Amino acid sequence: MARAWPAFVVVAALWSSAGAAQTMHNPDDDPDRYGIINPSIATSLPYRGDFNSARQRLSDRGITYVLNYTNDILANVSGGLRRGTINQGKLEAIFRADLEKLAGWSGLSFYANAFAIHNTGRIRRDYVGGINTIAAIEASPTVRLSELWLEQKILGDVASLRAGQLALDTEFFFSDTSLMFLQSDWPTITAQNLPSGGPAYPLSTPGLRLKVDPTKDVSLLFALVNGDPAGACAGDPDTCNRYGVNFRVNDPPLVMGEAQWRTNYGKTDAGLARQIKVGAWAHAGRFPDQRFASDGTSLANPASNGIAVMHRGDWGLYGVLDQQLYRPAGASPDGGISIFAIGSISPSNQNMIDAYLSGGIVFAGLIASRPDDRFGASFIHARFSDRLRAFDRDSILFGTGPGFVRDHETNLELSYVAQIVPGWVVQPNIQYVWHPSGRPGTHAQVIGLRTMLRY
Repeated sequence: MARAWPAFVVVAALWSSAGAAQTMHNPDDDPDRYGIINPSIATSLPYRGDFNSARQRLSDRGITYVLNYTNDILANVSGGLRRGTINQGKLEAIFRADLEKLAGWSGLSFYANAFAIHNTGRIRRDYVGGINTIAAIEASPTVRLSELWLEQKILGDVASLRAGQLALDTEFFFSDTSLMFLQSDWPTITAQNLPSGGPAYPLSTPGLRLKVDPTKDVSLLFALVNGDPAGACAGDPDTCNRYGVNFRVNDPPLVMGEAQWRTNYGKTDAGLARQIKVGAWAHAGRFPDQRFASDGTSLANPASNGIAVMHRGDWGLYGVLDQQLYRPAGASPDGGISIFAIGSISPSNQNMIDAYLSGGIVFAGLIASRPDDRFGASFIHARFSDRLRAFDRDSILFGTGPGFVRDHETNLELSYVAQIVPGWVVQPNIQYVWHPSGRPGTHAQVIGLRTMLRY
């Protein structure tokens, strides 16, 4: 499988570009008659920010673009590695082309996006010293290509095939309700267990994604991608593939599948919205044991050969729930009061994290004078695996480790999102971290302000 999958990707990419379909995406992402994908600050600018109507003319021909800018000012005010403040930002450019409108190719579409990232430090790595996400845009400063793919519908508009460079965190293993939080990200259990953190921001990798919608309330997703978007290196993975153009295809593959069920997600539905996702992933590579050396001794034993037992393959199971608790009259599926929960497990032997749980509650549109504001609380709990904890106990016995047993890292976030105008929001937030990187008795407290602009 590891040897054959790159050829399969190439063949499928050629087939997908010759089939018949159109992009599947959320209808809310469709441009209006001026070529604007709302919400956008363009609607508040003179002439909608399009003085010569170039954006509208491009949209009429099937070409749309979006510019997003996110900025975080974050300060670690207590605990962690050290106190301090950082400023970080991400400018994202998104380009889409409906090739049916543009070139008469029925149903085919093209997508590309790129990031320009800047920062004065990394709050999680440099100041808190944890593993759970604190601000999801954290990454090495650079300009990098993210996704680059062709997609088209097949089987009479029931399915779509996407081929190219992909980031799986855009479609798999996330909660819609959680997206308002800074710590909403590719879950820690995959970010820590998969090579280079897996195909998730800021990294992407070549592969395929098939989506099937047998009904309007059911979706099935499958992905086959290169299993290591950065490759082995001494630094952070996103510095090893700094510009997003490595296009690796020879690593053992990663397979991911997810089934989704939705209820009351229609615009005219009045009942409480619910979405359930169940998924799994499997990696065909080799993964080192967290405790034992190949000679049968503990890796913490100075007399061991220091070479970890290698396990063939790795896997994980996960589930996601989005549940609306209260829906005011006329509200959308994400209005009112909603909760979310995400849970996942992976085998202990070859993984740092063997159990993950996150969840939260969001209040949206409940202030009459601020109908577009929302506020809420969320948490992340990542449990260090039994095998790794046993290694830590061995390290204490042999006097070769830091002298404690890693248990868990748990984060809490409180956030308020205030809309200034459509397409411009500010978000004050407070986060508390218990046991950064699993160290018992330690903590960190972070306060910050996020600003987001969309044009």
